[in-house]
Amino acid sequence: MTNSVSSTKSRSYTLSAFFSGVGGIELGFERTGEFRVVYANEYDKNAQITYEQNHPHTPLDKRDIHEVLEEEIPYSDIIVGGFPCQAFSIAGYRKGFEDDRGDLFFELLRIIKSNKPKAIFIENVKNMVTHDHGNTFKIIREALTLNGYYIKWQVLNGKDYGNIPQNRERIYIVGFRNKAAFKKFHFPEKINLTKSIRDVINFDSEMESKYYYIEGKQPFYDKLAKEVTDENTIYQWRRHYVRENKSGVVPTLTANMGTGGHNVPIIKTKTGIRKLTPYETFRVQGFPESFKLPKKISNGQLYKQAGNSVVVPVIQRIAENISLALSNINDLDESILDIKYKYYIMHTKMEGRFKGESYLVQTASSDKELEKFSKDNGIKYLSNKEYFKKIKRNIMLDFYSFE
Repeated sequence: MTNSVSSTKSRSYTLSAFFSGVGGIELGFERTGEFRVVYANEYDKNAQITYEQNHPHTPLDKRDIHEVLEEEIPYSDIIVGGFPCQAFSIAGYRKGFEDDRGDLFFELLRIIKSNKPKAIFIENVKNMVTHDHGNTFKIIREALTLNGYYIKWQVLNGKDYGNIPQNRERIYIVGFRNKAAFKKFHFPEKINLTKSIRDVINFDSEMESKYYYIEGKQPFYDKLAKEVTDENTIYQWRRHYVRENKSGVVPTLTANMGTGGHNVPIIKTKTGIRKLTPYETFRVQGFPESFKLPKKISNGQLYKQAGNSVVVPVIQRIAENISLALSNINDLDESILDIKYKYYIMHTKMEGRFKGESYLVQTASSDKELEKFSKDNGIKYLSNKEYFKKIKRNIMLDFYSFE
């Protein structure tokens, strides 16, 4: 018997994934029934174990992405990835796009440039938008646009867009090589949060003793006992004091949970005060009950994997809209970017820092052509200096720029 969701025949689009972690992005796309993962890349050895246990039929490349050659990647309709966000340097701006060794984003860009998928999907921390006064995101936005993608981006919160009780804001970037698909795509609308922390956390059953805070064992137990009193909320030990999260949701999970850091979610249950179990942290990320956690991996590593992962239902909702945007769209013609021009003119609209779109509108072979486009369309190019000045104000922007 063939399950319609798992049948490869029912899946319209192929997908290659990078910086896969435990496969949360892939899981979100697969749950739509429209995408089939044909390649995944993950370098962390512990994440590889969890990935393979939950994605046994997906080819997993365990090499560092720097070692992966473009021609080794099977062509895919979409390339996805949540690359670790490292510091971008303002120095060597134009040279940076040509030097693929400088940063993990450029490694992902190298693969995208070579494979030219119909669509791209990138997930990252919200702070990437404001990092280095907005320059980091400007580089990423322009790099994707100048390589033939019409892109849209938006910061979405898991509790507002995934019906998951976690306050987790992330930026999502979606790009298409076809303008018609770009126009069809929209990020999902907000939905009501109907799930509570009790839907993903077990407040009633007794867990292993290692998860509990016990009098005489932890030096700060007395403070916990005094402050952690409500069985319907989440607490955090913040080095010297207890923080109560009164929003009714779990605070943003981080990779340093369970390693003695100050972001360990704490709850009061019928059986005592304890921290969340690794399984609960994955449930807080929207992973299904069937998701398996390898027994041979330490809890510290499992907490790290959960904190580094994604809100699966948010990914699924975005993936559904990507599938709709790609449907009934003809492949685009030869890109004008295959020809070298002196200038590339981009149009960008931004609803503040955290939502917008950008795409290439024109090329110019000379200063004269650049000036003619400006005059014919009644526009003035926004300089880098003006851009950084305006972006600090977090206002609506609609502008043209060139590179």
